[in-house]
Amino acid sequence: MVDRDLADALNAGLLAGAALDVLPEEPPAADSPLLTARNCLVTPHIAWATRAARARLMEEAVRNLAAFISGESRNVIA
Repeated sequence: MVDRDLADALNAGLLAGAALDVLPEEPPAADSPLLTARNCLVTPHIAWATRAARARLMEEAVRNLAAFISGESRNVIA
């Protein structure tokens, strides 16, 4: 059980801390060991959503749409 192992390592001081945006079970059970583990920060899937990240997301969406309209390729993986 990965969440129990991580919580045990945190509580024992083997790891200094953990910051998690995703848990093994979503939503977590009320008794999830990660919710009470020492030095464990859990975010509700919003860690990526800084103002700068959201601005870049919108800029990239506009660039992708403009490229599509003009027949250009962007972000192509070969």
